Amino acid sequence: MKYIIYLLLFSSTFSYAQSINWLSFNEALEAQKIKPKKIIMDVYTKWCGPCKMMDKNTFANRDVLNYINENFYAVKFNGEGNEKINFFDQEFTNPEFIDRRKGRNSTHQLTKFLQVDVYPTIIFFSEEGDPIIPVKGYLNPREIELYLKLIKKGDYFAFRSEDDFEKYKKYFRPKFRN
Repeated sequence: MKYIIYLLLFSSTFSYAQSINWLSFNEALEAQKIKPKKIIMDVYTKWCGPCKMMDKNTFANRDVLNYINENFYAVKFNGEGNEKINFFDQEFTNPEFIDRRKGRNSTHQLTKFLQVDVYPTIIFFSEEGDPIIPVKGYLNPREIELYLKLIKKGDYFAFRSEDDFEKYKKYFRPKFRN
């Protein structure tokens, strides 16, 4: 297991990757113990059209994938999947999961715990594994850039109100290509 984590850590340092180095949530939490980094979790479902668009248009964007691979542990989490997750000293599963190739399934316990009610939802976690902020809905490369840089730099600590965030958004100048 440690060999896999070291291999993932090593492979995530290349700045010109062809795709995001997706991990399971359990793998990302373990990797944080070795080298602390924030986590970006893409909560998706198999049937979600906007989720597929984010994969194709946003997560495949070279600027986005390089920035994520360099600065975050990236987690792809099926909000209706059957993965067993250990988080906050609890085990989360999907006890009502039925293996369906298409269509909806029951909601995973972690999805409920994180209060995800829209797909896709991006959730950022601190270096200690605490949830920081959820971002709901489809984001193009320039839209996700705002959140990636905001979380990476820790600027979200300075916000006291929604107005503070709106001012930040107003003056933010995206550099990622769409």
